Amino acid sequence: MTPAGWAAAGAGVLVATNLASQAIALWRLRRPLQHSALLDTLPPVTIVRPVRGIEAFSRETAISGLELDYPRYSTIFCVADAQDPIVPLIEELVGVYGSGKVRLIVGDVPVSANPKLNNCVRGWEEATTDWVILADSNVLMPKDYIQRMLAAWRPDTGLVCSTPAGSRPQSFGAEVECAFLNAFQARWQYVGEALGLGFAQGKSMLWNKPFLDANGGIAALGAEIAEDAASTKLVRAAGKHVHLVGQPFEQPLGPRRLADAVQRQFRWARLRRVTFLPFFAMEIIAAPLLPAVLAFWGASALGLAPWLAALLVLALWYAGDILLSAATGWFLNWRSPLAMLVRDIAFPGIWAYAFVGGEVSWRGNAMKISTDGDNRLNDAAPGLTTVNAKISD
Repeated sequence: MTPAGWAAAGAGVLVATNLASQAIALWRLRRPLQHSALLDTLPPVTIVRPVRGIEAFSRETAISGLELDYPRYSTIFCVADAQDPIVPLIEELVGVYGSGKVRLIVGDVPVSANPKLNNCVRGWEEATTDWVILADSNVLMPKDYIQRMLAAWRPDTGLVCSTPAGSRPQSFGAEVECAFLNAFQARWQYVGEALGLGFAQGKSMLWNKPFLDANGGIAALGAEIAEDAASTKLVRAAGKHVHLVGQPFEQPLGPRRLADAVQRQFRWARLRRVTFLPFFAMEIIAAPLLPAVLAFWGASALGLAPWLAALLVLALWYAGDILLSAATGWFLNWRSPLAMLVRDIAFPGIWAYAFVGGEVSWRGNAMKISTDGDNRLNDAAPGLTTVNAKISD
């Protein structure tokens, strides 16, 4: 076979793999709601939600978790700083819904280099139920939120999670973030789970409290800078599996600058690179740059003009993304193909920079993520937090 023929064949394999992943994700996401023995018992549940600052949908997402159609549950909001601007809103909700249903705990416990995890510790310790959900403040909870979490629990489950589904973007930057969160990241999360390689996602995490407490407690999730990476490794070490909810829960985005969306993607890419290097290294073939370049080089073997061969790759790639998004109810508008293109132009640079760059921005804090040594708390010069992930390269 000629070099052009090999290039064309490589492009075809990558395109076929991508289409197969979209089909697997669609099958998994369109599966009817499953029932489980745990769901049938309707056990009491505690929701622990770390909060910090006011976001575009803070009131709506907070209230969504207080009006669920579930008979026995309570919510604990955790805030690190009593002067945080979110505190008056939470205090208002405590007054409206009652202290028996919602509580506010102020003050974190520095068990790790992860500020969100530190913010959850006291809420976890105060929870008296066997089932606890750790949920980010920007998760929009549907009425059957808890039922859907419980329904995904199986006898071999160690953790049930939900990846975020980006929704309600109010700027093109937010639409690009939707393109990252939905047809790219959520799709591959569900493909991995379908293939027996479930990865935790920190947005919504259903834990059996006795199980986690027996395996080091919530502080054990500080073994990695990202609590979802630590959760994945802890569950696998216990011989259990991470399972995902039938459909991911919404994360309304509002207005976001494109630069901020890219910065978040770099932070997450860097975290994936230092916690799951072999899987992260393969992410580059999940983007259309390589197959498009191969198709361009191998166009003569296909009897096509180079630009047309590359365009054909992109058309098949984005047609699958659009069909998957439409079939699952994920955000779509007339600009979505352009947002997907911008995503895929940015991603190779994000992926490459994750191997050499270390400094990221996390909620306004400069953080340097390195790959040697133990996790440290605020051990750099003022204004810079250095975080060392406990893995070897």
